[in-house]
Amino acid sequence: MEIKRLVVGMVETNCYIAWNPACMEAVIVDPGSEAQRIEEAVRKLSVSPKAILLTHGHFDHVMAIDELRETFKIPVCVFEEEADILADPNLNLSSQFQGGQSWKADVLFKDGQIFESAGFSFRVIHTPGHTAGSCCYYEEKEKILFSGDTLFEGSYGRIDFPTGSGRKMVHSVASVLFDLPDDTAVYPGHMGYTTIEDEKKYNPLAGYRGQQI
Repeated sequence: MEIKRLVVGMVETNCYIAWNPACMEAVIVDPGSEAQRIEEAVRKLSVSPKAILLTHGHFDHVMAIDELRETFKIPVCVFEEEADILADPNLNLSSQFQGGQSWKADVLFKDGQIFESAGFSFRVIHTPGHTAGSCCYYEEKEKILFSGDTLFEGSYGRIDFPTGSGRKMVHSVASVLFDLPDDTAVYPGHMGYTTIEDEKKYNPLAGYRGQQI
C-alpha cells in the first residue's frame, strides 16, 4: 500500500489517498475539505479511486465527499451508527462552523466487517468514544490502521462532543486498538504518524490496558 497524506481544512485534517501499486486503484480516507486539491492529487498519482472511507461524521472529515462522490462515481462508506451524525448539523458540528450541513453515506458498515476495495481487505473496527459511530480501518496484511479521531500520536480524540464518551474511548483505545500487533502503522485523523507499539508506551490511555472498563 502506498499512501499520500493531504492536510486539509480549517482544523488541519489528515486526508489519505491509499492505493495499490499493483492495480493503481485507491481509496480516499476522510476527505475533510478542499475537494479540488484532492482531485488534483488523485489525477497526479494516476490512480483510480474506488471508495471513500469515513472514520466518523464530523464536518472536518467529510466536507469534500459530495463533490468527490460525483466526480469519481464512487460510494461513501461509514459505520452504521454514524449515519445519523452525518445527517444532523448539530451532531456533525457543521452548525457551529459551517452554517449547518447534512450528508448521507451510500454504504453502512458493521463492526468486524471486511470491506474489499482496491485489492485490499479493510477490517472495520467500531471504536466509539469520539462519536458513537467512530470506526477505524485495519488492513492486516499491510499492517496499517486508519484511526481517525480515536487514536492520535501520544493522545486520543476529544470526548466532549455530542455522542462522545470517555469510558468508551478508554475501552476503544486500551482494550481494542492496543490488541493490534505492535508493528501496526497508525495513520490518524490529525497530527503525525505513529505505531501501536509507541502508543502502548507513551499514550496516556496505555495505563488502562488490561483493565475492566
